[in-house]
Amino acid sequence: MDRIKRLSYEVLDGHKSKFGEDFVDNKKALNEISIIRSKGLKNKIAGYITKFIKKEIREEKAKQSRIESSKSEQQMEDQTDTVVSESAIIEEETPETVTETASVEEISEEKTE
Repeated sequence: MDRIKRLSYEVLDGHKSKFGEDFVDNKKALNEISIIRSKGLKNKIAGYITKFIKKEIREEKAKQSRIESSKSEQQMEDQTDTVVSESAIIEEETPETVTETASVEEISEEKTE
């Protein structure tokens, strides 16, 4: 594993709540938590932590949107099933449809004779 990743994970294991999406704030938090003398190394670790936190937040938002979309699809399916079952009940209850089709057949038989 890369040195930057390893050090970042070690810092995140114990102090994840102190870090956020802002690079500058993460750099300050890193200064409070650890002693890193190399400015370049400190910036790389803070940058990786920032990137990691942003990725986690983005993935969580995507997961929530997938959950919400599946819930809305389920509701739409439930509504469609309800409408279909109600229309089937209405068709069963109305005898006019049967009489109308019978009268059309009688008329067509009379014309052919």
